[in-house]
Amino acid sequence: MPESVAPPRRGLLARRNVILLGAAVVTLGAGYGLLASGQASAGAVLLVVGYCVLFPLGIAL
Repeated sequence: MPESVAPPRRGLLARRNVILLGAAVVTLGAGYGLLASGQASAGAVLLVVGYCVLFPLGIAL
């Protein structure tokens, strides 16, 4: 029974990794922007999502 073989990747990261890392960068930028404008709670939430969810997923997947 032949095993399915994944197609070789052309770069270091797959497309979904780049998308997740891009979303993390945008989220982090928005979080720091909100912190600078004085909205500490919303900024902190975005920073946690960026650093603790999106960035690790972008690396791991």
